[in-house]
Amino acid sequence: MNDHPYLHVGGVRDAGAFKQHLREHGVAIPCDDEVASGGDSPLARPFHLNGVTIGNRFAIHPMEGWDGSLDGRPSDLTVRRWRNFGRSGAKLIWGGEAVAVRQDGRANPNQLLIGEHTRDDLARLRDALVSEHRRVTGSIDGLIIGLQLTHSGRYSRPNPGGLAEPRILYHHPFLDKRLGLPDDYPLLSDGDIREIIDAFHQAARLARAIGFDFIDVKHCHGYLGHEFLSAHTREGGYGGSFENRTRFLREIVEGVRAEAPGLEIGVRLSAFDTIPYQMRQTGSREQPSGKQRIGAPEPFEDRLPYRWGFGVNSENPVEGDLAEPARFLSLLRELGIHLVNLSAGSPYYNPHVQRPALFPPSDGYLPPEDPLLSVARQMAATRELKRLFPDLFFVGTGYTYLQDFLPNVAQAAVREGWTDCVGLGRMALSYPELPFHILQGRVLDRKRICRTFSDCTTAPRNGLPSGCYPLDGHYRASESGEELKRIKTRYRERAREALR
Repeated sequence: MNDHPYLHVGGVRDAGAFKQHLREHGVAIPCDDEVASGGDSPLARPFHLNGVTIGNRFAIHPMEGWDGSLDGRPSDLTVRRWRNFGRSGAKLIWGGEAVAVRQDGRANPNQLLIGEHTRDDLARLRDALVSEHRRVTGSIDGLIIGLQLTHSGRYSRPNPGGLAEPRILYHHPFLDKRLGLPDDYPLLSDGDIREIIDAFHQAARLARAIGFDFIDVKHCHGYLGHEFLSAHTREGGYGGSFENRTRFLREIVEGVRAEAPGLEIGVRLSAFDTIPYQMRQTGSREQPSGKQRIGAPEPFEDRLPYRWGFGVNSENPVEGDLAEPARFLSLLRELGIHLVNLSAGSPYYNPHVQRPALFPPSDGYLPPEDPLLSVARQMAATRELKRLFPDLFFVGTGYTYLQDFLPNVAQAAVREGWTDCVGLGRMALSYPELPFHILQGRVLDRKRICRTFSDCTTAPRNGLPSGCYPLDGHYRASESGEELKRIKTRYRERAREALR
């Protein structure tokens, strides 16, 4: 079911062959032949920002584990994951987890929630990460830990059973249909928005009291902060003009600065986007093809100019456009925000843009392009925005797909100034110690390198905790691991049945 012409990166054994493939296919990704270790490594250099030192150039991205309690507290699995983040050796922990500021903003019934009732639990979670980092690396000098604060907006599923309970800012011609929303589905009012902003302020006060160094006001992947940026068709004070579409962020920042002084603020941003993609059937009963589920853009010819995106070419919405994202970064600089983590797109409607992978989740589509091109596109956007804003600190995304050559590319990207820091997501689930091993000059354990099998996505989409089921024995041997096998078998049977 995965018949495609793209390179299996895991089958390439040396950097020279990988670089030759990049050259032959016109993929603009920098790659060093040798990876330095210790103090000679560009990845080991500390970064000094506003009186704070970030100890090296690795970051851990925030990830939802789908493994908290129904009232938003971390479970043993959550603590285990955060300990792994600590043992990674990365000195920048960007959020660790996406934590909802309100019950109605949870993306799933087991997402962490910040409030007075979870304050001590989140403190213990942070302490577990710090303790493990000290134990493995010998020092917590330069360790900076943030907490990503979020409201899931259109993708809220807060209650047991996981039914969608969208909180939307405007009606989207494609995404409303996918969620089955009628034309008269209610929008968040300006009063509703101000209540959510107050919840961010309260969450920031708690994050500061717990001991987090910064908060991330999430503006990526289709969640509420990101949807504000694309609210061109919304009327009133929070839609239409760029000033109105960024009012949500500005009012959050104003309140955080007043109520949690000294707490740094960062933003994780989908720096560009495309029109939503759909699954296109290309096989037949006579000639079954692995491309039965290939991704294709929604037909958009009668929707031009496209007015429902941010960082999108309105006349050709399969392409990104960095004009407004650059304007947004200029606003961040004016607000005194220097920590920026760049992603792209959304896992809900164009995952090949957001999370390059050779193997899609069981309900997803096969990539419509070589995932290396998707990686290159994210890296190029980060490079261009870093060029425009050299005083901001950038964390880059999309590196896991590079697999064995992640160290070579990460080192080249930092050395050449494409990014200041390399962020890891899925790789931190399969091989959390990877950054520490790179910096120590150790031979990497190829059996633990993420091969983008996407089980960490298939599992939560079916109500199971997220983790690396193929490579982490803890998940593989669990009851959830057995259930995931049954779920994947059912998906395969349905796919075969569709061709009969």
